[in-house]
Amino acid sequence: MKKLSARRRHPLAAFVVLIFALAATGGLYAALAPAGEAKADASETSIAIEEGQKLYAVGCASCHGAGGQGSSDGPTLVGVGAAAVDFQVSTGRMPMQQPGPQAPTKPNIYTEEEIAQLAAYIASLGPGPGVPEPAAYDPSEGNAAHGGELFRTNCSQCHNFTGQGGALTHGKYAPNLHDVDPKHIYQAMLTGPQAMPSFPDAVLPPEQKRDIIAWLTAVNTSESPSEGGFGLGGFGPVAEGLFAWTIGIGLLVAVAVWVAAHTAKARKS
Repeated sequence: MKKLSARRRHPLAAFVVLIFALAATGGLYAALAPAGEAKADASETSIAIEEGQKLYAVGCASCHGAGGQGSSDGPTLVGVGAAAVDFQVSTGRMPMQQPGPQAPTKPNIYTEEEIAQLAAYIASLGPGPGVPEPAAYDPSEGNAAHGGELFRTNCSQCHNFTGQGGALTHGKYAPNLHDVDPKHIYQAMLTGPQAMPSFPDAVLPPEQKRDIIAWLTAVNTSESPSEGGFGLGGFGPVAEGLFAWTIGIGLLVAVAVWVAAHTAKARKS
């Protein structure tokens, strides 16, 4: 007993006990941890990246460079993230059919699996925004009234007051947002495609993006009434002012001329 008590009081006793405890903990973790699932996930990710690289070499490298570093025909893709790839390819904007000031939407040529593989490869080139979860862009979870305020402040200058779109400079344009998938609207705000500025979460938090999507969904449904009467396409005060000047005032001038002409005839007779 005296020998055992002496060993417990040895200065290295606590250190030895700690080593044994760590070894036992590590052994139990290695035996019980789901290592197979982790390896499977890593393997699936590496396969997706490999397949995405093959798709990239065929459809994207001619403009964006062999390693996504960019060229005179296309910007760098390092750091754009999976969300940008999913948006551009899912909407058919990429690959472009021909060079131009802006890539128009068209039917996409890739399956969802291929788009995910392309996104995985581009994401591996550098950190960037990931593809959002469905809950992030669910319009039923957003505040449409607040979204309308945010849209008028940040978006209406280009997309007009109800998202009908409009022309920009140098052949570019803000597209019509009617019937656009909420996922793509969220990704556009997150990544800033074409001439659009980006609104990262630090500038426009996810809940505010969802509110904007809720607003666009509300005003672009067929059941949404126009409280002011004839909506004139929802283009806002510029279109309404043009209508008032060219049609409204034009009719008033025509009526005034007609009244003056008939008054003059009446006086002569």
